[in-house]
Amino acid sequence: MKALLITHGSRGDVQPFAALASALASAGHTSVLAAPAASADLGEPFSERVVRLHDGPNELARDLEVVKGLETGFRGLNGRRRLVTTVPKTRRLVRAVLDDLSSMARDIVENRRESFDVVVHHVSGGGHDVAEFLGVPSVLMCPQPYWVPTGAFPDPSFRWRPPRRFNRATYITSRAIWWLFSGSSTQWRRERLGLRRRPSGRFRQVDGSPTTVLHPFTRRLLPRTTSYPPWVHTTGFWSQPAAGTWVPPASLAAFLATGPPPVYVGFASTVTSDPHRLARLVREAVRLARVRAVVVGGWSGMAAPDLGGDIAFVDSVPFGWLFPQMAAIVHHGGLGTTGEAMAAGRPQVVCPSLPDQRFNAHRLYELGVAAPTSRLREVTAEQLALAIRRAAHDRRLAARAEQLGREIRGEDGAAEAVRIVEAIATGDRLKLVRQS
Repeated sequence: MKALLITHGSRGDVQPFAALASALASAGHTSVLAAPAASADLGEPFSERVVRLHDGPNELARDLEVVKGLETGFRGLNGRRRLVTTVPKTRRLVRAVLDDLSSMARDIVENRRESFDVVVHHVSGGGHDVAEFLGVPSVLMCPQPYWVPTGAFPDPSFRWRPPRRFNRATYITSRAIWWLFSGSSTQWRRERLGLRRRPSGRFRQVDGSPTTVLHPFTRRLLPRTTSYPPWVHTTGFWSQPAAGTWVPPASLAAFLATGPPPVYVGFASTVTSDPHRLARLVREAVRLARVRAVVVGGWSGMAAPDLGGDIAFVDSVPFGWLFPQMAAIVHHGGLGTTGEAMAAGRPQVVCPSLPDQRFNAHRLYELGVAAPTSRLREVTAEQLALAIRRAAHDRRLAARAEQLGREIRGEDGAAEAVRIVEAIATGDRLKLVRQS
C-alpha cells in the first residue's frame, strides 16, 4: 500500500503524520508526506518523499496585529477591527497552500510520477479534493474533538454552556469559524483541479458514503458518555518517533544532573504580542514556586536573557526524551504536548489559549492529573506558582499521572490508524467493522 499524507498547520500538526509515516513503514507500506515547509523535515526519515507546501497561515505568527487579535479572541472594538484585516490575510495564505496542493496533484497525474491507494489528510486544507482528483479514497484526520458533533459536550469553540439537549447544535460554531478564515474552495476546485462543486464536502466520499475519520488522541480525553458514528475512530495518540541518537546540549545535560528534577515550561506554537512579559511571568512563577525549570521557547519568542541564569533554556528538545525526567509539565494544552505529557506519566499544569486547548485542560483536571489554573493571557505569577507547587509536590496527583501514563503507553494509536487505513485502501469494510 502507498499512502499520500497531507497535513498543514503548526509543528504539532505535522508530528502525528510523521508518526503515521513511521508506523506505515513498520507495517511494510510506503508514504509521501505533503506538509508545510517549516516542519516538513519531520517526515523525511520515514517517508519515500516529502513535498514542501507553502507555510500558509503559519506566517501570521509574525504579524503583531493578528497575534493581538488572537490573544483577545477578536473581542471589543479593536478586536473587530483586527478581525476585518485578519480574514483576508488568512484566506490569501490558505489559497497559497491549496495552490501548492493542486500543483502537486497535477504533477502526480500528468507526469505519472506515482500511484496511491489512499489519501490521509488533516481536516484543514484540501486533502479530500486531491483524493477525488487522484481517484482514490480519503481518510480524514481530525486532531480536535469539535469536528464531529456529539451530544456528550458542546463544541469547545462555543462560548456558552447550553442545555445538554442542544450540544449537537453548537457544532456549527467551528464550521462557521473555519469558513470565515478559509473561505470556500469551490472556485479553486473548478479552476485548478477541474472538479465540480461537491456539497457533501470532506465528510463524504464521492459515492456518498461517510468519510472515515481518525482522532489521533486517546479516548481518555473524552467524557465517558461520548459516542460517535461507527465511521469515527479514536485511535490513541500517534506518538512522535523516538528521539533515537539525539544528544542534548552539554549545558542542558549538566543542568539535569546537578539537582532535583526540574519543571518543564513551554507553550509550543502559542504566539504572544509581548514575549518579554511572558518570560517575566515564567521567571517569577518559577521563583515563587521554588523549583528548577527547563524552558523551551517554541513560537512564544521567550529568550534566555529574560528568564535568568537559574533556568535552563533551549529552543527545542524531543519531549519523549525530556518529559520523563521532569517533576511536572507546564504547557498550553496542544494535542502533541498533551499526548507526550500524558504518556510520560507526569503531573501537569495547563495554561490554554485556544478552544481545543481549554477542552484538554478541563479534561486533564477531571482526570486528576493536572492542577487547576487560568488561561495563559489571564494567569498571574502567583496563580501559576501555586499550580506548579501542587503539580510538583502532590503525591496523589503524581500517582494518578503515573497510572494514566501506563495506560497511555499501552495504546498504539499510529498502528491502529494503519490498520484502519489498510481497510479503507483495500475496500475491506468487514475488516473495518471488526476493528471498531
